[in-house]
Amino acid sequence: MTALLTSLFGRLPIGWLQLTHNRTRFAAALAGVAFANILIFMQLGFLGALIESIKLPYRLMDGQILVQASDANTLQDGSPLPRQRMYQALAVPGVVDVTPLYYGRLDWKQPDGTIRTLDVFGVDPNAPVFRSDALLAARDQLKLADVALIDRRTRNIPEDLIPAIEAGTPYTFEANSRTVTVVGAFEIGGGFSADGYLVVSDQTFLRLFKQRVAGAPNHVLVRVAPGVDVETVAAALRASLPASDTVVRTIEQAQDKDQSFQTTQKPIGIIFGFGVVIGGLVGIIIVYQVLSTDVADHLKEYATFKAIGYPQRFFLGIVFEEAVILALFGFIPGVLIALGLYQVVAIVTGLPIAMSLTRPVFVLIATIAMCTISGAIATRRLANADPADLF
Repeated sequence: MTALLTSLFGRLPIGWLQLTHNRTRFAAALAGVAFANILIFMQLGFLGALIESIKLPYRLMDGQILVQASDANTLQDGSPLPRQRMYQALAVPGVVDVTPLYYGRLDWKQPDGTIRTLDVFGVDPNAPVFRSDALLAARDQLKLADVALIDRRTRNIPEDLIPAIEAGTPYTFEANSRTVTVVGAFEIGGGFSADGYLVVSDQTFLRLFKQRVAGAPNHVLVRVAPGVDVETVAAALRASLPASDTVVRTIEQAQDKDQSFQTTQKPIGIIFGFGVVIGGLVGIIIVYQVLSTDVADHLKEYATFKAIGYPQRFFLGIVFEEAVILALFGFIPGVLIALGLYQVVAIVTGLPIAMSLTRPVFVLIATIAMCTISGAIATRRLANADPADLF
């Protein structure tokens, strides 16, 4: 490595030699940088999983526009809509179909006493609401009272439950004083607020949630005629529907609004953002301690160079060399360990957490910047020091 760095720098790699002179300290420094990397990777991973989990139900919707209450920020919040808005939307040119979508949340008590939280969608079984072969195939079954389909990726349910249901053995459970019979499974995936999804007919939904009425769905899903511009239809809907209680968004806009709200205004998204910042600060402090100690240990040598006439940039070059070496060598174990932890978290929680292609590049650049900032701070003592005072 010394020979390689010598050929790259065109000089003796003083920073590398100083770091490796005390191997124990070098190993501890790399462990610190790797820890900071892991912390940043995990926070970014959780933030990415939050964003990805928000996208999942939107991707499944068989429509291009979503009509929501004016106070709706996500699929889960917002007031119910007057059903009249659905018929008004159907009269807009370019709209080929509209479907009411009901949303609720229920607690499912497991045999062991634990509670699973499920997001429940109430849909018209005859209407194309979701792009799912399993849901399309179960239309006739969903027309029956108190029949449901469950998300096969629901967290922390018995391992043999979904295979048994798909093999033809229905599963029943009590919820909201009703007996629900699960006859099939589809796939969305749980998020941070619920463990999974349940799809029932609109009539079954109204039985489960007795306070709800048929004339007030949560959302209206709009399908646009083939070849018609979606934005044009959305603009026409905004013009025809009262803005006092209604907002019209394309599916992509509704998804973006949901993501923005949950990542910037909900506590969980803000916490993950702060976690990334804290990880960077931890790395800066660790690297600063290492580099400042190294500068202090070699102060007399630096003083000699300074007395000879070496400029400040020479010392900065040595410390920055050490900083970049720490960043690169600490990044490698950090990203490898983070990949393993992503797999563990995905298996245990069912969250859509995965390493994107751009994330390692971002973290590497951030790590180099973090170490460089630490190096610049560590060399401040040398900048104003008088060589005569350093002996």
